[in-house]
Amino acid sequence: MIELVHLVKKFGELAAVNDLTLTVPRGQFFAVLGPNAAGKTTTLKILAGLMKPTAGSVRVSGFDVQTEPLEARKRMAFVPDFPFLYDKLTPWEFFRFTGQLFQMTDEQIQTEGGELIARFNLESCVNQPIEGLSHGTRQRVAIVSALLHQPEVFIIDEPMVGLDPQHARVVKDILKERSLKGMTVLVSTHQLSVAEELADCIGIMHQGRLIAAGTREQLRKLSGAAGPLEEVFLALTSENGAVEKEHSLSEKI
Repeated sequence: MIELVHLVKKFGELAAVNDLTLTVPRGQFFAVLGPNAAGKTTTLKILAGLMKPTAGSVRVSGFDVQTEPLEARKRMAFVPDFPFLYDKLTPWEFFRFTGQLFQMTDEQIQTEGGELIARFNLESCVNQPIEGLSHGTRQRVAIVSALLHQPEVFIIDEPMVGLDPQHARVVKDILKERSLKGMTVLVSTHQLSVAEELADCIGIMHQGRLIAAGTREQLRKLSGAAGPLEEVFLALTSENGAVEKEHSLSEKI
């Protein structure tokens, strides 16, 4: 469902993404971890079609994001770490607008939107202007709008930003439920607990490279750390570890 092949993105002499190859199959929940400036957000923006790669290719559901952008975008949803919303609209107006972009009927929007609004506890604010909503509520609105058309591939950068524990639990539950039903989920996060709890496979980026990818047990063996994911992450991204352990298991995923 997601194919990144020798992906490179340079800003001048800086390679923000450096020869990244990764395949994520249908229904897999894949979490990307990495230190600041590891290239995670740049990778997600290229995957979503918001940024052109310097080299390499990206395919979503079999469609090249650069040469077949409309077909690829029909099948995906992307929620950035700071999503853009139309402040003068209400959440319900925004959901209708989003649904219409994906050629959903009014009945489909009403049905899917109603279920998601209830699930995300948005009933009390669904007819209020978005500009007056809290950061956490805006995040829930962004996630609902992205899930509305039932995408095949769901990409989200820092999903728990601004969410209280109750609504963070809702997001975790619904993303895991949908992945079990076949939606491919790619999450970039600094919260190791999210990856440890939800991810089928975990990739670790460092200095623009995918230095490791696999299940939690595979990463533990690779890092030599037998403890929690935090120890594994620190071992792999340490200055010596990143050089000595650079290895990808993506062909096995």
